Amino acid sequence: MKRRNFVKKTALTSFITLLGADIVFGASMPKGYTPLALQDGDPFKLFNKHKDMVVLNDKPWNMEAQAHLLDDNITPNDKMFIRNNGLVPENIDVNKWTLTIDGESVVNKKTYTLAELKSKFKHYTYQLTLECGGNGRSEFDPPAKGNQWTIGAVHCAKWTGVRLKDVLEDAGIKSDAVYIGYHSADLHLSMDPNKEPISRGCPMAKALQDETIIAFAMNGAEIPLAHGYPLRLIAGGWPASVSGKWINRISIRNIVHDGSKMTGDAYKVPCTPVAPGEKVKEEDMCIIESMPVKSLITYPKSGAIIKEGTSLEIRGHAWAGELEVSKMEYSIDFGATWKTCAVKKPSNRLAWQHFSASVEFPQKGYYEVWARATDARGNAQPMLVPGWNPKGYLNNACHRIAVKVG
Repeated sequence: MKRRNFVKKTALTSFITLLGADIVFGASMPKGYTPLALQDGDPFKLFNKHKDMVVLNDKPWNMEAQAHLLDDNITPNDKMFIRNNGLVPENIDVNKWTLTIDGESVVNKKTYTLAELKSKFKHYTYQLTLECGGNGRSEFDPPAKGNQWTIGAVHCAKWTGVRLKDVLEDAGIKSDAVYIGYHSADLHLSMDPNKEPISRGCPMAKALQDETIIAFAMNGAEIPLAHGYPLRLIAGGWPASVSGKWINRISIRNIVHDGSKMTGDAYKVPCTPVAPGEKVKEEDMCIIESMPVKSLITYPKSGAIIKEGTSLEIRGHAWAGELEVSKMEYSIDFGATWKTCAVKKPSNRLAWQHFSASVEFPQKGYYEVWARATDARGNAQPMLVPGWNPKGYLNNACHRIAVKVG
């Protein structure tokens, strides 16, 4: 996709946001015209992203990293994937931003300003792994509809905020509460204000975990606009769609939340295995919760060339949803044999773990280095794409890089 003319017709206020200044005679601007300053604009500049990021969609914006971009232990903004469902909010005034707690199972409906959230509740910082449920979708056959993510829809930044459970308990939780649902300020692609682009949630048990937070900072600074400024729900280890951006309301529900992207087959997989291409009824689909064990070689970049007789130092990250990774291995013979990697403990629960190994090659030629993680319950990554599902979710096949020796 070309990087020119990504900015299409939007509201005048959107142009002002992108330019960082008022368009003095904006009312006179011809219909359909894009300001000159933005005609050569691109998402890499608009969202401050690395030039090697890959754009999958521009309505809404969806961008992914490549494996080598994710080499940092703590993912910086310029290498974080973007998964949007609607249009990014415009004209945000943090002084007027509020968060409302309501729903059938709230004792006292409450509304907090951003300042009140920061002053009333204790702050916590956690490094948390967020991965799109569709990461790896491009490998499924028959193909699944949706953004064709490869391996780069994952990141692990540091988030600072207040615990969701502290806020919910301040409002009061009725005994019949089973789920929470979030509501956000992004606009539906149709521009219909009565439609929500996405409104997902999680069971109370996940909502009340210490690491589930309402974040107002990322990596020690304000959350970038594309990642949820000024307020984002963060629920590490589960599909990133549970971590709602731009949140302004959270409902405590006495039913499984039924907001947008919670019904139908969105973020669901068959409860039992099905044949590739098979149609599955909604009642036979289960909501994705904890993400499966997975790993990624971040160094070297695939296609590395080394001299014969030298070893190759590899490194990367591994994660396993709610669980820790207990073992990390690599193979250079397409999975016939495996050798152990060193793997570190996570910085905190739900953060990814770093692995490394020194790889020796017996002779010159073409090799592939495959990585395989095993979680604390003994579940290991499959070598190839796992069970097919209609939406192409949960592909945790072994990551691999090509290496030429000699």
